[in-house]
Amino acid sequence: MIEFSISKSIAILERTPSVLRSLLQDLPNDWTMHNEGGETWSPYDIVGHYIHGEKTDWIPRMQIILSNAGNKTFEPFDRFAQFTESKGKTLTRLLDEFASLREKNIEIFRSAQITDEMLKRTGAHPTFGTVTLQQLLATWVAHDLNHIWQIAQVMAVQYKEHTGPWVEFLGILKR
Repeated sequence: MIEFSISKSIAILERTPSVLRSLLQDLPNDWTMHNEGGETWSPYDIVGHYIHGEKTDWIPRMQIILSNAGNKTFEPFDRFAQFTESKGKTLTRLLDEFASLREKNIEIFRSAQITDEMLKRTGAHPTFGTVTLQQLLATWVAHDLNHIWQIAQVMAVQYKEHTGPWVEFLGILKR
């Protein structure tokens, strides 16, 4: 396990938009608009979810923790807001919006000049209770990686039935 650091976190966070663009840009809708059935998300949905997080989760919650306000309770996060907020937008537009928002948020993150002492400050999560700034920031990084994995998985599943016996060697297709 690597030690948490701001620079290591930014190294992942600033790459996520280009990873998504490289993986998804100009692909046929068969790859980007399908999910695994039920209430699962497509790659398109996941990009919309990233955008909503950039607007309402990571930096706003960081700012709450770092503020001098007496009440440090976070607003609940709508994990499904992308279904209405992304309506009518192309995937290219979503990728552009995400890249722009992420760039601005990384600037805000860097400008906060977070110290080790600041990482210990806390906020109140509506579900988990007291959380530290370090936990929030580490979760931002893990969240990015989780959804990159999720995108790869939902895309791989589109070919699951076509892989024949090789499905046994493809961990991404085993659930």
